[in-house]
Amino acid sequence: MPPGAIDILHEDDAVVAVSKPPGETVIPARGDPPETCLRRRLETQLGRRLWVVHRIDRDASGLVVFALSAGAHRALSLAFEHRQVEKTYVAFVAGPLEPGRGRIDVALRAARKGKTRPARPDEPGRREALTEYTVQARWDRGGSVISLVEARPRTGRPHQIRVHLRSTGAPLLFDPLYGRGLMPPDLDGAPCARLALHARQLDLPAPRGDGRLVLEAPLATDLQQLHDWLDTHWTRGARPADPD
Repeated sequence: MPPGAIDILHEDDAVVAVSKPPGETVIPARGDPPETCLRRRLETQLGRRLWVVHRIDRDASGLVVFALSAGAHRALSLAFEHRQVEKTYVAFVAGPLEPGRGRIDVALRAARKGKTRPARPDEPGRREALTEYTVQARWDRGGSVISLVEARPRTGRPHQIRVHLRSTGAPLLFDPLYGRGLMPPDLDGAPCARLALHARQLDLPAPRGDGRLVLEAPLATDLQQLHDWLDTHWTRGARPADPD
């Protein structure tokens, strides 16, 4: 693959799936040159027009799918709108996150400066939000705990996973919006210092109507390095028990 080329994970006559690098926006961001966003770079690489179906946070890495035609775009947009798409993320969080498997059912609403926060009961602008999670691994060091979490958002609110995990007392590692002042003290030397969130898998209806399409992006290199660093410098603990 040429230097700077985008890693294409899947391509057919309806969609193209790629692995988004951290630090890159899916569509042009205010103040950034438009040609540096993922969509524009991929259009240049493929030499064709793309339709944006969904987005992930700028500092997150992982799977992003684009439509290759207006018809595929309509079909996929409806699938996302009607919650027919199953999304799976990988997150490294600061905290034990008990129990080992659960549901975070916390309504959210927009806040100032592009942020999201938990909503109060009956508050205007309140939107229901649900995230299911499973703790996959846990490390500890000097009383600090880091957990590796698989998160499956059942709704699609802005910053949903980040705010939901923060609401449990287990914010994402290196989250500049929701994790300030809450990071463990023993992360000096960690090989990753960006938002520790990765879009790993999408299970969605095939746009042509022939079954489902399951797409997956391997863990980003810096997050895999973080995983290996934790195994080396922290103590791997037992995965917490699931609720009865």
